[in-house]
Amino acid sequence: MRILITGATGFIGTALVPQLLARNHHLTAFVRDISAAQAKLPASPNIEYINTLDYFQHLDQFDAVINLAGEPIFHRRWTDEQKRRLKDSRVALTQQLADLINRSTTPPCFISGSATGYYGDGQEQVLHEGSAPATNFIGELCQAWEAAALQARTRVCIMRTGMVLGKQGGALAKMLPLYSCCLGAKLGSGQQYWAWIALEDMVNAMLFLLEQDACQGVFNLVAPYAIRQKNFHAMLGCAIKRPQQPFAAPALMLKCLLGERASLLLDSQHIQPQHLLAQGFQFRYPTLSSYLPDLI
Repeated sequence: MRILITGATGFIGTALVPQLLARNHHLTAFVRDISAAQAKLPASPNIEYINTLDYFQHLDQFDAVINLAGEPIFHRRWTDEQKRRLKDSRVALTQQLADLINRSTTPPCFISGSATGYYGDGQEQVLHEGSAPATNFIGELCQAWEAAALQARTRVCIMRTGMVLGKQGGALAKMLPLYSCCLGAKLGSGQQYWAWIALEDMVNAMLFLLEQDACQGVFNLVAPYAIRQKNFHAMLGCAIKRPQQPFAAPALMLKCLLGERASLLLDSQHIQPQHLLAQGFQFRYPTLSSYLPDLI
């Protein structure tokens, strides 16, 4: 396929691009810094780089668009200015891509990102693709992000992605130094569910959505078995041979330190990937216990 991809140099994109190239797809990567992207991604005659979409009046030359771009969600406090950046980097770009698709005579399929923050705090409820959205900032951001993508008049797949775990980055890269120094802690009550997915399964799920023409609509990209945070804490400490610490980071302290971002750690999300499983996708790592030995 001829594929336009955004967010190619991010944590997920750098894992996806080699797999796309291995399948002989031809990639056009929309990036901020072409030199930095060339240094980060594999050298291949099947990949070219652009730093603006102004070249295009339509996207007839592509078979698919994969949209992974977005300002990192957790790196900075959610000031009004940062909220604007988070929205513009997701919603405005997605709208621009949808407009280009709609101006195409033979529109490409559209695989576009979102996040499980769409659901907010589900407490003990089991959440699925039809569950109601949250009314907080991250929930409303995800709704606007998805609405922009769904304006594209083509086959659209929305990926509501949970916490992606991998060796080279993502959430685990921030956790491991703390756990290695025996500073890992239970967060809040520890009873909240975390929706997670192995990076390998994330990449394979994206390839599955790309290649299966029957796939359309919203898909939760999370492992079938969410895990309570206290169990995640215990299993990670055991995997790296660090004793489980008895202390906890109180929810109030996290809210004071992180502001609204604390919801990403404290909200309970017992999410099921119903639509992905119904389409026949098979997870390599359905449980955290099956993944941690390979990961650590």
